[in-house]
Amino acid sequence: MANNRSVPLYPHSLWLKESESTNMPAHSGEDTAEVTIAGAGAAGITAAYYLAKVGAKVVLLEAGRVLEGTTGNTTAKISSQHGMIYDELMQNHGREKTSQYHEANEQAIRDMRNRVEELGINCKWEERNAFIYTNSEQQQKVMEQEAEAYRLLNVNGGEASEEHDLPYAVARALVIRNQAQFQPVHYYHALLEEVVRLGGRVYENTRASDVNKSNGKVVVNTNNESKITSDYLLVTSHFPFNDGMGKYYSRLHVERSYIIGAKVQTMPRHMYISVDSPSRSLRTAKDENGEDLLLIGGEGHTSGKNETSTFERYEALRTFGEEHFGLQEVPYRWSAQDMITLDKMPYVGPMTSGEKQIFTATGFMKWGISNSEAAGKMLADYVLGNENVYKEAFDPTRSELKKKNIQSFAAENMDVGKEMVKGKSNRGDKEKNLENDEGALINTEDGKAGAYRNETGRLYVVDTTCTHMGCDLSWNNAERSWDCPCHGSRFSYDGEVIEGPAVKPLKRKTDLE
Repeated sequence: MANNRSVPLYPHSLWLKESESTNMPAHSGEDTAEVTIAGAGAAGITAAYYLAKVGAKVVLLEAGRVLEGTTGNTTAKISSQHGMIYDELMQNHGREKTSQYHEANEQAIRDMRNRVEELGINCKWEERNAFIYTNSEQQQKVMEQEAEAYRLLNVNGGEASEEHDLPYAVARALVIRNQAQFQPVHYYHALLEEVVRLGGRVYENTRASDVNKSNGKVVVNTNNESKITSDYLLVTSHFPFNDGMGKYYSRLHVERSYIIGAKVQTMPRHMYISVDSPSRSLRTAKDENGEDLLLIGGEGHTSGKNETSTFERYEALRTFGEEHFGLQEVPYRWSAQDMITLDKMPYVGPMTSGEKQIFTATGFMKWGISNSEAAGKMLADYVLGNENVYKEAFDPTRSELKKKNIQSFAAENMDVGKEMVKGKSNRGDKEKNLENDEGALINTEDGKAGAYRNETGRLYVVDTTCTHMGCDLSWNNAERSWDCPCHGSRFSYDGEVIEGPAVKPLKRKTDLE
């Protein structure tokens, strides 16, 4: 289809566009290590770095290309201000564990800042303050409770309604000072180089597919029919590829959100996120030519469940930029997927209660940079037997779920059941006469199928039954992918896995032409 849109036809992350791709081999054969890490994003690379520093023999696996998943598509804010979170965390977990969460993220910022200086990493690190703000009367009352939580936690910040530099009125705002923003791919590439220099082995295009234990060791099998045997396994694959009876598929809500990189007339200096609906995230950046961009994010929704064209999500962000910042051009657009836990605290630690060899890190609530640093350190400490004062708050096996968390658990799983039933009863949207660069559910002699016709007219047809647990997939036109509304798995138009928890590709159907 012709591009009559005011945003780019194809998604491109600024961070990936201005970075060289890695070129690591795929894993083959049989191998041994002390620690296998499945997932080479921010958390996996950080854990590998901490372990390699003390001489541990590490194998780091990445299903696709290193950093081309969520880490390469983040907003790249390094902050302990994670929306309106601290009052809610105190209600769910109490003051002590909430303080641990805040301090873990503040320590993560300090550790990353020191590492950038120590290793001389050129990652466009910039010190900024982080603001949350509202113009809603209802949210102002909630923000008053959040301000009290800041006071109780001794947060370096507080009321800041007159401190912001936005070009429009704000009724109330809170700030946390001494936060940062950076170029994440440059930073983690540098960290990865350190891992390799210290003896770590990194493999791309190697998806961990299943796990078993044998003779006291953890055995990881891959999609390449290779095998790694190690003492420990760290699962940092965003959504855990190996559930280990932990039922993570029922304890994580998956959301997708969108970002544009825009040239604007009015540029704020600091980082912002509105707590009104629809939420908007703001930060500045420079493109590969050194020109200023404003990154505008938002439009979050349950992955695979979208009542409108995903292109319209980007258009909404563009409209916001035009109305408030004099937006002139949108050279970049991209999106990311995030895991949200039932009680708003990440899961970092043993995969299941009593597990001593397999650990995971997931559920960073859209705030993966500081949480990944904290998680990477925690995972390394679990392996090394070190004390870590933040472990208890993040423990995935924690039992203090409140009544509303249990209700959330029930509602989430009831929604999954509805999606399964709805998907099986839906017919295809149309027959097979698709335009070029169009995808849809179609009707075939064998029933419903998913089809995409590319720009040159080639037709790709797949079975749209998710290979994770059998939900029916929906078409994402802006990313040209098949997305699962149940647990967030995503597949390319030709059926390859983009996002877990699925590990197997979709079945391809016979060409209909």
